[in-house]
Amino acid sequence: MMVRNRKSSILRDALKSKGLVKVAGAHDGLSAKLAEKNGFNAIWASGLGISAVQTVPDASILTMTEFLEAAVIMNESCNLPVIADCDSGYGNIHNVTRMIKKYEVSGIAGVCIEDKVYPKLNSFDDRQQLLVSTEEFCEKIRAAKMAQQNDDFVLIARVEALIAKLGQQEAYTRAKAYVQAGADAILIHSKERSPDEIVEFVNNWDVDAPLVVVPTKYPTLSMEQLEELGVKVSIYANQALRASVKAINDTFESIINNKSSLQIEKEIVSVKEIFDIQEVPEMKQLERLVHKQPAT
Repeated sequence: MMVRNRKSSILRDALKSKGLVKVAGAHDGLSAKLAEKNGFNAIWASGLGISAVQTVPDASILTMTEFLEAAVIMNESCNLPVIADCDSGYGNIHNVTRMIKKYEVSGIAGVCIEDKVYPKLNSFDDRQQLLVSTEEFCEKIRAAKMAQQNDDFVLIARVEALIAKLGQQEAYTRAKAYVQAGADAILIHSKERSPDEIVEFVNNWDVDAPLVVVPTKYPTLSMEQLEELGVKVSIYANQALRASVKAINDTFESIINNKSSLQIEKEIVSVKEIFDIQEVPEMKQLERLVHKQPAT
């Protein structure tokens, strides 16, 4: 008997609803909470972001447990469903099975696995990108779907054929096979600065499964255009991470160069705003309510 999870249900309903699902890449609880505050529909627990926070390459260096712990923190920090970037599934079908069980029981709404070899390279790495066979990846998808207990838990299959320069036909063939194997959605990825190959793929897609894109390299393609094309989900996977690095760098550089933090005080948030994000006012309210109660 299948069980249900509220956040998985929210994500599943979003995939079935009209309009573009806007997903923010996050790397910690703070970035997840700010994404919710600014109107995103879901969180992408970014493998790049989580790796960057620990200053290691996005190349399967961290363990599944480390990625899961980071995703759980994001999940607990906001009310949005979390989609976890799970690389190539951390190994073979047995690793995928364990991964699904762990992520699902932890309250994560869905996961995304990609058809690259393990360990993987980040898609924007300029070294050769190696993919597993279509059948091997279909086996991972089937194993994942057999392992899940929550009927609404979402499995996104990420197709890296365009990243690996294998062409449109290979990308389409793989994507169609992944849907037949049980994938709930297809993430088609590209690192071309022009959106042309993504547009071509989307226009040729005639399978009844939602499409997910990551417009990092082709930001000229707006949300309105993606929706008109029929794309269901757009993931802004690393913009918050890149913005954070720049902001922190600029702040520290200013302090050192000016021998004071005075120059940047007007450009940064107040400590009160940090307290508000941390829900310090709610903490104080609870203390007031509790202190009114008679001692027991």
